[in-house]
Amino acid sequence: MAFLQVNNICKSFGKTEVLKGVDFSMEKGEVLVIIGSSGSGKTTLLRCLNFLETPDRGSITVNGQVLFDSEDNRDHSDREKREKRLHFGLVFQQFNLFPQYTVLKNITLAPELRAFGGKGSSRADKKAEQERINAYSTELLKKVGLEEKADSYPCELSGGQQQRVAIARALAMSPDILCFDEPTSALDPELTGEVLKVIRGLKDSDRTMIVVTHEMSFARGVADKVIYMADGVIEEYGTPDEVFGAPKSDKTKAFLENANQKDS
Repeated sequence: MAFLQVNNICKSFGKTEVLKGVDFSMEKGEVLVIIGSSGSGKTTLLRCLNFLETPDRGSITVNGQVLFDSEDNRDHSDREKREKRLHFGLVFQQFNLFPQYTVLKNITLAPELRAFGGKGSSRADKKAEQERINAYSTELLKKVGLEEKADSYPCELSGGQQQRVAIARALAMSPDILCFDEPTSALDPELTGEVLKVIRGLKDSDRTMIVVTHEMSFARGVADKVIYMADGVIEEYGTPDEVFGAPKSDKTKAFLENANQKDS
């Protein structure tokens, strides 16, 4: 069985159908890249996977566990919803770091809330857990090349550095699947490379990832599978060689030709 199985995800906002029945699957350790024009439904799909939006129809299964099924009419508690979100980590376009906290605190905050929220533990146990969280978070900062910035604040960092902190923050909760929503779209071109380098490094460590991006050369180099979305549906799906090298859909061909013209 696939590690991630997405079946017939539909989502409308008012009378506007944004997702019109999206189906795909992934294996553990794969990198899936999603490309497409603005308004094609890419971000809405990610938000549905992360339960920031609730699909109108369909189902989502991770590692054999059904996280969402529109046929299930039970009311789920806030705690259940939070637990479901933990399966996915999301790195936003605009970083969304907490400006009042240091880099390290931005990374440790969510694990601390999960570890200590509502739990009565001994002082010694809390101290040991805090030390573990700090050590792991420091290791993540080292992974993204920012160990020396632990005590800095977001305003003291470049955009590329802030995005790398956001990646470390998403990793801190050890999600099954790490999602990126246009991770370089808010960056100047000279800062884009440092973020893409970190994502490539995560691929080398067998992370399961879904990446929405407009960087076509990066997409071709990092993806195991590529989805091209148009008008709320998957227009084309395949390996990078299939989608970029021999697209079958006229819409895909037109999109890639336009993207190549912009890059040239």
